[in-house]
Amino acid sequence: MLDRFRFVPGRLLQAIPVLFGITLIVFFMVHLLPGNPAVAILGQTATPERVAALSAQLGLDKPLWDQYLLFLGHLFQGNLGTSITYQQPVSGLVLQDFPITLQLLLYALVLSLLISVPLAALAATAPGRGRDLGVRAFTLLGQGMPQFWVGIMLILLLAVNAGLFPVGGYGETWAEHWYYLFLPALTLAIAMCPTVIRSLRASTINVLGSEYVGTARSKGAAGSELFRMHVLRNAAIPTVSILGVNLGYLIGGTLVIEKVFAIPGIGSLMINAILARDFPIIQAVALFVALFVIVVGILTDVVYTTIDPRVDLSTKELA
Repeated sequence: MLDRFRFVPGRLLQAIPVLFGITLIVFFMVHLLPGNPAVAILGQTATPERVAALSAQLGLDKPLWDQYLLFLGHLFQGNLGTSITYQQPVSGLVLQDFPITLQLLLYALVLSLLISVPLAALAATAPGRGRDLGVRAFTLLGQGMPQFWVGIMLILLLAVNAGLFPVGGYGETWAEHWYYLFLPALTLAIAMCPTVIRSLRASTINVLGSEYVGTARSKGAAGSELFRMHVLRNAAIPTVSILGVNLGYLIGGTLVIEKVFAIPGIGSLMINAILARDFPIIQAVALFVALFVIVVGILTDVVYTTIDPRVDLSTKELA
């Protein structure tokens, strides 16, 4: 069984040049942002002399290549730098906020599955009929709505008008965390559902027309038992890859959603850093997000090979 996952070390090695390329791109793109961090720090007390002195203190007066090589040197030592704004190690700030973002992503993933699986089954069991058309209309509507707009509408409808959920924040206790994160997780889930529903609907229709499902029906399997035992696992195989890609994509969506709902995750940290021109935080969050996407891709392949034993990614052939 373990031989089937021999591709994992190779994927991790392939991630090294990818991460190196990301550091290069992010570093120089960040330094293209208009404005000087020294000016943002000094605020109204900024004078040309004080800005020049603080820039020299922060190393911002050095050539970009020298700054980049210094950044790489610190990175190889496990040092992501010190925040210009908070005057704290960046790694500590990111590791402090990332669990909140991860909790939000997993919450959104669960909600998207709870919504997508029943709707995809409802549509696939009656293709071309009214309920199928209704589900497909929902997917089109969900895909066309911007995430931040959906979040604002949910706040107005369910928080401000109905008073069912808080407007924003994260809460203090474990139960409050899940309660406060419901609306932002639902916002992300609505963005994920259209792609998952379409993929699962198409694969379910294909599986329902297969010979082994017909054989199962002839043996008396029907209804939820047929769907659970013979249809869902096989129909979910192509959807696993879709979920992996969307989960990586959604971490970008959290940057805005966390700001909309005032959630103290890495999304809010990133946006605040961009406004303050806090280069070390921007670089660290971008690198951390890239690493997360790579890990999600590897885990997706592991789940894929577990669900479908015919696939052997270690040899890139069908076993």
